[in-house]
Amino acid sequence: MQPDGFNLDAYFARIGYAGPRDASVETLRALHWAQATRIPFENLDALLRRHVPLDPPSRNGKLVGAMRGGYCFEHNALLAEALRALGFKVTGLIARVRWMTPPEDATPRSHMILKVETDEGPHIADTGFGAATLPVPLRFVGDEAQETPLEPFRLATRDDSYEMQALLGEDWTPLYRFTMEPQASVDYEAANWYTSTHPRSLFTNHLVVCRPDEGVRYALMNDRLTVRPLGGEPETRRLGDVDELVAALRDLFLIEVSAEDRAALGGWMKLWAAAGDGEVQASGDVVRERIEPPLAGDGGR
Repeated sequence: MQPDGFNLDAYFARIGYAGPRDASVETLRALHWAQATRIPFENLDALLRRHVPLDPPSRNGKLVGAMRGGYCFEHNALLAEALRALGFKVTGLIARVRWMTPPEDATPRSHMILKVETDEGPHIADTGFGAATLPVPLRFVGDEAQETPLEPFRLATRDDSYEMQALLGEDWTPLYRFTMEPQASVDYEAANWYTSTHPRSLFTNHLVVCRPDEGVRYALMNDRLTVRPLGGEPETRRLGDVDELVAALRDLFLIEVSAEDRAALGGWMKLWAAAGDGEVQASGDVVRERIEPPLAGDGGR
């Protein structure tokens, strides 16, 4: 147990890490990859109308103790706490998501990322961007393609900001845009409240679960499961019932679903299937005409 109460041993056991405990670039890359591949991106709580707390005991109890996943505010806060416990200097930043968004459309600051200082210069870390999560941190270098265990990524420079991009197929695809202004925890609380409660939020209307692994990305958007091998064609199929959903969450996304969650997800799947042209929330309310969200076949951020 660290002096600040963070249990590094439990965290390392959760992500299957047994390497050095120093503040080197190699350790940063290894921890980033281990967390991204062992702790899934998921929004079960927001979908099922549960509070998504960001305080460290609640967050760590969920992602580490309960073997659950989370989204960016949970994922990257956990990573930041672990890195600080190892001696890294970490600054929280916030981004505007540009993923599958027309250039003329404005988006709110709703995605948490990290700047991590190392003896080889600053890096951008982000284990919580769903279907396009960074496998490893990027060196803070503008306009240079950087190889990762999966797709190449780059930081494109803009007049007053930086844009994270991934090479998907033959195109550099914008993911999010950010500045270097540090964020306080209250900034994330406000963004998290919108993301987890607003009736038009992606995460209150759609089930989104994603996990990268060696040579492959797994993504679940509602009842549509996609397996995308690196360099290959994606395979997508629909999950027919809650048994198939629970099996996918367990086998591909490493989530052990409780009896309570299984029952709630079973009710949600029936509502989703019965809604037809309407879109349902976990409450059963049809809130708007159903529109497939961005990257519906692959999962969203």
